[in-house]
This record gives sequence, C-alpha cells and structure tokens, in this order.
Amino acid sequence: MSDDNNEMRVDTALVRELAELLAANELTEIEVEDGSRKIKVKREAGQVMAYAPAPMHHSAPPPSAPAAASGEAEPAAAAAPVDALKSPMVGTVYLAPEPGAAPFVAVGQQVAEGATLMVIEAMKVINPITAPKAGTVQQILVSNAQPVEFDQPLAVIQ
Repeated sequence: MSDDNNEMRVDTALVRELAELLAANELTEIEVEDGSRKIKVKREAGQVMAYAPAPMHHSAPPPSAPAAASGEAEPAAAAAPVDALKSPMVGTVYLAPEPGAAPFVAVGQQVAEGATLMVIEAMKVINPITAPKAGTVQQILVSNAQPVEFDQPLAVIQ
C-alpha cells in the first residue's frame, strides 16, 4: 500500500489539453514545467504519449517512427539560411496582429532592432518575435497560422 501513497499525481486534464493542442497544431512535442513537476507530451507516428519524470505504472512501449518521415524533414532544415532568426518556442506563428490586418513586416522592408516581426501563440499566450538587429527583411520562412517548432527558422534579416 505504501507504493500508492508515493505515486505521482498527474493532472490528466492538463495532459489531455496538451495532447489536443499537439493534434490541433500538428506539433510533435510540448513540455510544461510547474515548480518541480514537469510534463512532456510527445507525438510520434500519429500517436500521443505523455512522459513524466517519475515512473508511471501504466506505460506503453514507444512506437517506432518510419524512416521516411525523419528523412523528409532533414532536407528542409538543411536548406534554411544559417543566419535565420529562429523560433524560441513551439506554437503557432501569426504574421499580422489580427485576422485581416496588414502583416507586421514584409520582405524588403527596413526594420529597427526590437521591431515586432511576428507573434507566436503558445498555450494561449501571444509572444512577440522581435528583430535581433536593424536591417532589411530578406526572407520570411513561415506562413501565417503555421505551427512552428523550437529552433525552426522564421525569417532572415540582413
């Protein structure tokens, strides 16, 4: 009986919400940290799996990912410019402040350091993505309402 008292309490509603967010935005992974608790939800090959730092009594073996799926993502990442501004988080990118509005910036536009280039919505929070330096927007590498991954190239400013 002592094992039941030491069992980690998992907020199943939060895990379910994170899994739905993964599926809705076609993301592969979300991690939430609250003090010493950390929940990581990862989707592989069409399945959603939840990971926690403490061992759980009910676990399923991870599915094997098809080799073709991993091979398709690598050429796109290799084609990204080295000096591209990269996403600091997983979420959904928006190029305009609201639907129907003009985009924050356009290719060829001069921007000042700190100017908002786009926003990323993550967990219902809007996070501005700002220009790391003054320059000209050379490329915008994402489209409006596109799901983005951590470290994904977003734009090139020179």
